Amino acid sequence: MSDILLTIPEIDARIAAIRGNLRELIEQATAYSGAADEERASERIADQEEELERLIKRRDELSKT
Repeated sequence: MSDILLTIPEIDARIAAIRGNLRELIEQATAYSGAADEERASERIADQEEELERLIKRRDELSKT
């Protein structure tokens, strides 16, 4: 996903959405049973965490300019 043209408020909104997604995924993961479900939940959580880190880094870069 390209975030080059996003503004800081838009990035902040995406960060908030991803944090909400992470909360939901963690809640769902606690309810899952079975290795396949746990692996899928872990992958989704990891993907969201990576996106969150990327957006925070981009926001910090924009804040400096």
